[in-house]
Amino acid sequence: MIRFVPRERTPLWLTVAVSIGSGLAALLLTAVPLALSGAPILDAFLLMAKGAAGDGFALAETLTRATPLIFTGLAAAVAFRAKLWNIGAEGQLYAGALATVALGAGLIEAPSYVLLPLVLLAAALAGAALLLVAVFFKSRFGADEVVVTLLMNFIVLLIVQMMLEGPMKDEMALGWPQSAPVLDEATLPKLITGLRLHWGLIIAIAAALLLHVLMSRTVWGFRIRAVGENARAARYAGLPVGRSMVLVGLLSGGLAGLAGASEVAGLKGYLTSDLSPGFGYAGIVVATLANLSPLGVIPSAIFIAGVFVGADSMSRTIGVSNYLADLVVSFSLLSVLIGGLLTRFRLVMVRREAA
Repeated sequence: MIRFVPRERTPLWLTVAVSIGSGLAALLLTAVPLALSGAPILDAFLLMAKGAAGDGFALAETLTRATPLIFTGLAAAVAFRAKLWNIGAEGQLYAGALATVALGAGLIEAPSYVLLPLVLLAAALAGAALLLVAVFFKSRFGADEVVVTLLMNFIVLLIVQMMLEGPMKDEMALGWPQSAPVLDEATLPKLITGLRLHWGLIIAIAAALLLHVLMSRTVWGFRIRAVGENARAARYAGLPVGRSMVLVGLLSGGLAGLAGASEVAGLKGYLTSDLSPGFGYAGIVVATLANLSPLGVIPSAIFIAGVFVGADSMSRTIGVSNYLADLVVSFSLLSVLIGGLLTRFRLVMVRREAA
């Protein structure tokens, strides 16, 4: 009989081996439906890799796609670390995008060094305010934050559609429901001329570094981790559980709001109802693949972005559906979850005693 025995300590080599093995297992599992469809397996994977990082343009597109995923991955990581199950990063992203347009499309005229920080701050506060609503209902009435944050995604999207058809509609868009463009002073500069990659990536990486320091080197981070491990024990020990959850709400919602700001101010320049293809939900996968590590979110987001960008390029070349990317991501998540189980527990063979 096989039993799962908790490990006292997980060695670093095992964590690294499980991460690499999970990626290889995901590719092997994806090869099965590829073979059944009659596609050339090796060519498909090579084309995916080439489409994601085969040249400077492909790599820039992957990093551009990874930028909002880093923000939403960090949002999920810090919330899940405190056992606050924030499923509302998608709505918080749109709230941040809405605040970006409201403030940056002409409401305030100021130099770039003044207006751009104000726009980013407004986006972060909008996302944070949305999550704090769920935190309030959870702490005051015991409401399930999964349900509250998930439902708020749809509410925010409806509000965005209403604003784009009404007060924020751009009259110069020939009837297309989109907002007025943000001013040049509220636009994130490009990192490389001629490419879409912008300074949102630098801000996202800086946010990951700061969150790592906060979680691992400060009293606030210790409190967040303690609340996540056991909220009752933390409260009994005198830790301010309520204030810690408010801090988590500010951080998680604010990071998701910055994802919306980066997409509007750095990439599109205006807001549409299809701004996000699901970055908020994909952030949960990113955080899970990173084992809720802020630094691990960066390579995890780049991997997920590379899969989607590479799958798009591959599908145009050999005619294989780009839904293959969803398979890779799903199998990666499944492999990581199983791998995480193996890093926390040892498999021990126990002989069944004779009756």
